[in-house]
Amino acid sequence: MSFSNLSESEQQHLLSKLDIFKVQGRDKRGRNVLLIIGKHFPARMVSSEVLKKYLEEKIYPKLGEKPFSVVYVHTDVQRSENFPGISLLRSIYDAIPMNVKNNLEAVYFLHPGLQSRLFLATFGRLFFNGGLYSKLKYVNRLEFLWDHVRRSEIMVPEFVHDHDDELERRPMMDYGLESDHPRVYAEPPLMDPVSVYSMRCIA
Repeated sequence: MSFSNLSESEQQHLLSKLDIFKVQGRDKRGRNVLLIIGKHFPARMVSSEVLKKYLEEKIYPKLGEKPFSVVYVHTDVQRSENFPGISLLRSIYDAIPMNVKNNLEAVYFLHPGLQSRLFLATFGRLFFNGGLYSKLKYVNRLEFLWDHVRRSEIMVPEFVHDHDDELERRPMMDYGLESDHPRVYAEPPLMDPVSVYSMRCIA
């Protein structure tokens, strides 16, 4: 199914139902937090125009006129399923009202993965202005997120905790030197071990 099969109201309802964006809790500096769960984003079902309208009507007003931070949870995001694409992200960013952009003070990028780091290090300044790029902070583990955000006020899905535990047991996943696919990990390789290594998509 693609977004062409859904009416605008159905797309709006889908965004609300999946609870992808929510203003929840505060960071250690007392700023409101916009929590974004990347895995829940229906990239193939929602158009950029509907997404922009949803953010404008449902999310930005909740942020008010005060400084805020973003916690973006990248856990389990896959290019083919729930990654909207760089051009759409750029389009959304360009459409954010200037007062909202000015109030955004930090973006905490949880579980970034090697490919995301490489891409943003190489092209981040080209796709997003230097102001936003300079606010980006990579967070490899939940324990480090709690250094910046009030843990008791932020609820992250269980799969995020599970992935965090897996990274603790298999730290090479952070560097793309070990696949995060369970079958690769569980079964002995039938070929050269290097061939089973994989990098996470920029997803």
